[in-house]
Amino acid sequence: HVLKCCQKVLAWVPVAFIALVVAWSYYAYVVELCVFTISSTAEKVVYLVVFHLSFVMFVWSYGKTIFTSPATPSNEFCLSKLDKEQYEKEERPETQQEILRRAAKDLPIYTTTASRAIRYCDRCQLIKPDRCHHCSACDVCVLKMDHHCPWVNNCVGFSNYKFFLLFLMYSLLYCLFVAATVLQYFIKFWTNELPDTHAKFHVLFLFFVAAMFFISILSLFSYHCWLVGKNRSTI
Repeated sequence: HVLKCCQKVLAWVPVAFIALVVAWSYYAYVVELCVFTISSTAEKVVYLVVFHLSFVMFVWSYGKTIFTSPATPSNEFCLSKLDKEQYEKEERPETQQEILRRAAKDLPIYTTTASRAIRYCDRCQLIKPDRCHHCSACDVCVLKMDHHCPWVNNCVGFSNYKFFLLFLMYSLLYCLFVAATVLQYFIKFWTNELPDTHAKFHVLFLFFVAAMFFISILSLFSYHCWLVGKNRSTI
């Protein structure tokens, strides 16, 4: 029990890291850049309005990806009490498969193993629907499972894949907007056109962080757009 509790706590570390980076980026952009660095009032207003729109959408999609529970198979995919008892008592794989085939004959299942066997999860004790996989981290069978993402501490699958894609898209827009609007002040600080102030570190580092995350997320978002276009999943 202690080990499981420790694992659950540690699983939130990547999420906490992202939350801290986002919180710092908010402070650096709103306070250090817009309040202390930019002198034009009109520029401040435009930047702050667009920034907060992208920030709210980013945080909303991230939260939905994290807190939307993975979709699991319905009860019709569970074996009846009689079939379950027969399955557990039977030692021969061939007979076990006969029990599973009989139970699955009216279910919408088309995907089998390489040996044409019905996919069954011994852990969840149910027949796996198409594209359903057991997640060892969540310890459940997840419908249309794509992958378990440590950055959201959740399985990405049927119930939250849309939110995951929106999260990637809004992350890209957030990073792109921050990097694009910070760039001119990054150059001014870098060339000493602007005086050395406490905002310099935040502005310089903000550009590097935004650009780095934009490049890394772009490849991931492009890959998942390709998967959607091909009607595929990572697994």
